[in-house]
This record gives sequence, structure tokens and C-alpha cells, in this order.
Amino acid sequence: MKAIVMTAPGDPTVLHLQTCPEPELRHATDVLVHLKASGLNPIDTKLRSRGTFYPDAMPAILGLDGAGVVEAIGAQVRQFHIGDEVYFCNGGLGGQPGTYAEYAVVDEAYLAHKPATLSFAEAAAVPLAAITAWEALFDRARLQPGQTVWITAGAGGVGHLAIQLAKQQGATVCTTVSTPEKAAFVRQLGADHVILYTTTDPVQAVLDWTQGNGVAVSFDTVGGAVLSQCFAATQIYGDVVTLLAPAADTDWKTARDRNLRVSFELMLTPLLQSLKAAQSAQAEILCHCARAIDQGELQIHLAQSFPLDQAAAAHQQLEAGGFLGKLALTIAE
Repeated sequence: MKAIVMTAPGDPTVLHLQTCPEPELRHATDVLVHLKASGLNPIDTKLRSRGTFYPDAMPAILGLDGAGVVEAIGAQVRQFHIGDEVYFCNGGLGGQPGTYAEYAVVDEAYLAHKPATLSFAEAAAVPLAAITAWEALFDRARLQPGQTVWITAGAGGVGHLAIQLAKQQGATVCTTVSTPEKAAFVRQLGADHVILYTTTDPVQAVLDWTQGNGVAVSFDTVGGAVLSQCFAATQIYGDVVTLLAPAADTDWKTARDRNLRVSFELMLTPLLQSLKAAQSAQAEILCHCARAIDQGELQIHLAQSFPLDQAAAAHQQLEAGGFLGKLALTIAE
């Protein structure tokens, strides 16, 4: 099969199109997926530049998000059949091959049926971002109907899904963006209040919006100084969830003084720790999202897709940023 292989840590030029052995079914619950598209995520560029979690297993095939068609199944597979269209988040951390390839083998417990209304490229853009947004809002922050929530970087891959999920939960949503174009985009998604952080102090804007109280939940998808801003803009006894490791100068005093509940969201934990039940639960999230997408209640915004052999260019675009939503690789027949 054709695959994009990472030969060593470095810039995007370390990604090469090569011919690799097609993966084989090894367990009775394995499913062979003929991939049609692979989603791109910031973790891909971090692994490419810094090295994978398994440096002794080089070269590596990156990519966690995939969408494709079931081509073969193990003897004990019950939920999927040959010809089914599926999507998933699995592999791609260096320990097992990822989705920058024509084929992937995935345990059936980690698969979900692809949203019927989406193209393969659109579907491949969903899993990691949707699971992250879901777990952050509902598992970590325990978001409730009627609560206020500040979602940072609302036009980003995770942010634009988080806005929609929060609105479905009955929350009132404030979000920050960098441009008027992104402001228009997040308003279309249902954001109740939009702050252009390039011209406005976001903390003061959130406090003004909440009559000085702060929001019940802040969701930090950016990291760095933004986490400390979230502490300052969250109500006493509120919740803050972050996707990133805190910076050395994080303002923990404000978090403590306001008695905040601070949570970390790393949707990769089940994969890194080999937690099958937790990874199966993430597949259930994808099942829920597929239903919501097909019912018109949730939408994914795919900014651009690249052919598989242009993975290096796709990584350059991902690192440059500035686009709305997500990017994907399309994989030819």
C-alpha cells in the first residue's frame, strides 16, 4: 500500500510517500479499513517535529483520524460488515501505524459508522476534535443547561465543535476569535457573544458579559497565557478545562483564590495507556456525533483537503494556521 512515512523527527520534509506492506488482521475482532481520508491534527505536527511516543519504532506512519470502507473482518466482528463506511480515531502515535495510508487495521470496538451525510474527507476531520470537545465539556467540566461557557479559539478545529455541543446542552456560549471573518463563522454556529481578542481584552469582555461574575465554565484550547486568563474570567467555584500543559508562569494563585476546579483534557490517554474500555467509550461519542451530524444538529467545517502525497504541504498549512475548522488528506483508490 502507499503511505506517508515519517523517517525522522524534523520539518515537513521528513514525510515521504512510500510503498509499505498492507496491514493484516491479527485478532478476531480486527477490522481492515480501506482508508479514503485522514484527518489532520496539531498532535501530528508535534510528533513529526519532536518525535513520536515510541522513538525506537521508527519509521512511523502518523495520523489518528481516519474514514473509509470495511474491506475485511475478523471472525468475531459483529457490529460491522464488509462494505460499511466507518470513521475512527486510533493509532498514529508511533506504536502502531496511523491513517496517512491506504489501509488501517482497527479493533471493532474503536470504530463507528461514518455519518452518511458527510464526505470521507469531512468525516475524517471529526473524530479527535469531537471527542476532545465532548470530553472537555461533559466529562471534565460537567457542563449543565443554563450555564455560561467561554470557549477560546472558537473558529478552530476543537472550538467550532465545542460551540455547537455546548449550545445543544443548553448553555450560553461566549467565544474569542482573531478576525471578523472568524467572528461571522462562530456566530453562524450559534455563539451568543463573540470577542475579537486582537482589539479587546478578553477577560474584561467576559466579565462585562457576565455582569462581573465570570462564566461557569472556561475551555482553554490555546494554552500559554490563555489559561491564566481563563482563571480570571471564571466565576468562583467554577470549572476550567485546558488541553495544554500549563506554562511555568501560570497564575495558579487566582485559580486557588477563586476555588476553581481545574481539569486537563487529553483524549489520547486511552490510546497511550491501552485502556480499551475508555477507547470504546470514545467510539460511542462518535456514534452520537454521527447521529447529530446526520440530523443537522452538528456540522464539521473542512477548510481544505490535500492529496495524500501532499502531506508535507498539509503540515505546513496546519502549522501556519489562520484557517477555519479542520484540514484533511484524501487517499486515492
